[in-house]
Amino acid sequence: MEGKEARPLVEVRGLTLAYGQRVIQQDLHFEIPRGEVFVIMGGSGCGKSTLMRHLIGLQRPAAGQIFYEGTDFWAVDETSRLEIRRRIGVMFQQGALWSSMTLRENVTLPLVLYSSLTEPERREMAELALALVGLGGAGERYPSELSGGMRKRAGIARAIVLSPRILFFDEPSAGLDPPSARRLDDLILELRESLGATVVVVTHELASIFAIADDALFLDAERHTMIARGNPHELLRSADPVVREFLTRGAS
Repeated sequence: MEGKEARPLVEVRGLTLAYGQRVIQQDLHFEIPRGEVFVIMGGSGCGKSTLMRHLIGLQRPAAGQIFYEGTDFWAVDETSRLEIRRRIGVMFQQGALWSSMTLRENVTLPLVLYSSLTEPERREMAELALALVGLGGAGERYPSELSGGMRKRAGIARAIVLSPRILFFDEPSAGLDPPSARRLDDLILELRESLGATVVVVTHELASIFAIADDALFLDAERHTMIARGNPHELLRSADPVVREFLTRGAS
């Protein structure tokens, strides 16, 4: 049992991401430890969001393996993959909410698809998830009635409603003013603690990277592979000038 818990939640071995003959990233090897905030960072066009789509099972890799708790995701049948997906919560950019649904209906959707709960039980869980992200009492409102930061928080509520073991956030701070971005960073850390979840964040926002990351992976667009791995504060001393320049953007 002790050995099982010591195993990383996610292991990536020899991963290649490609669209047809165009290779985006190749030879990716890394692990995502349990209970940490793991940041995927890099400049525009390096493949950060593409890597996330592979990790959550939306795209099959051109080569390599992705293991969840020791299970090779693409080597098992679809039923087993669906079971793994049930342990994953995802917040896409801008929240990706259905505009015709209320917040409660949006948050309830994963429960309708992946649980056998009754309607009152789904409603109760949706209200709890909304309360956890600071939107208690807003269940009857529509996405168009919310600010950008509130829509992102609603997207997080939908991501956590199934009590996932791992949460993925795609550019959560994009488009937010600095105070709203800081509040969202604080919420991510609070959810990591309260849910006991592992968190993976795709971002290029330096303030967020330094505020929340326990560990980080740097993808390089020119070399099409990972060129650094570690805590961002430690990577400031990286021997690679591309990594140092990325992490010191705007520094006086």
